[in-house]
Amino acid sequence: MTEHSRLHSIPGGRDERSAPPRRQPEGEPLWREVLGQRLRTLRHDQHETLAETAGRAGVSPQYLSEVERGRKEPSSEMIAALAGALGTSLGGLTEQVADELRAQRHVAILPRAGTAPTLLALAA
Repeated sequence: MTEHSRLHSIPGGRDERSAPPRRQPEGEPLWREVLGQRLRTLRHDQHETLAETAGRAGVSPQYLSEVERGRKEPSSEMIAALAGALGTSLGGLTEQVADELRAQRHVAILPRAGTAPTLLALAA
């Protein structure tokens, strides 16, 4: 069967599914991972269980666990509900996550014995 010259592939179609997934640069965490770590820290600081926090946010403990482990990418509405359940705001939580990402970006990558020169990541 001959393909028509005006046909184009659909984004996310068969040709693109076979391509290897893009990898995150080594040492740079995903936003959802840092968000999850921050949510877990806030929950632990308040000595709460998954069930207690999840109940106030209106989600299941299993879902909250997956968010905390960086497995789920929650919507902004869900993040706001989780932030409220933990006594902060969406803006406040976002600032905390952004601060953590900035701090991790400023960390120098030191070489192991016999490797390339030191690379420092600096932000203005």
